[in-house]
Amino acid sequence: MAMPPTTFHVNQQPVAFDGDAQATLLSVLRGELGLCGPKFGCGEGECGACTVLVDGQPQTACNLPVWAVAGKQVLTLEGLGTPERPHPLQTAFLDERAAQCGYCVSGIVTAAAALLARDPAPSREAIVQALDKHLCRCGAHNRMIRAIQRAAAMIAASAHPTPNP
Repeated sequence: MAMPPTTFHVNQQPVAFDGDAQATLLSVLRGELGLCGPKFGCGEGECGACTVLVDGQPQTACNLPVWAVAGKQVLTLEGLGTPERPHPLQTAFLDERAAQCGYCVSGIVTAAAALLARDPAPSREAIVQALDKHLCRCGAHNRMIRAIQRAAAMIAASAHPTPNP
């Protein structure tokens, strides 16, 4: 007897996955859906390269079975913004040149989006703590922290625009 498909949403689009429900979310996102944002790094949820948001919370997709996201909303880097309307984090990372090799950046930007959603004006310490589980071999963390601070300022400015004199 065939099992019903695992249904969930990815970047606000419905997905009905009829493969093995034990497959990792990362393998479905990359292999079945063709998304390139989440990366395979360690395969054990330790490096953060595969971080996505599941119902707004950062999760490592490399060790998360697809059945665990049934009925949930999954957000990847591709769902944060578009080339025409990038998310402030995407703009800030470009402005600060916060990505070097780029391997860790997708997971870091995605985790930073969750941070800014729950704390629109995070302290430097809160940003460092949010990035703690993300490994970056290039050593670009200081630029990433500046980019997240810049994005927070951009979000605050758009929420409270200053009137033109």
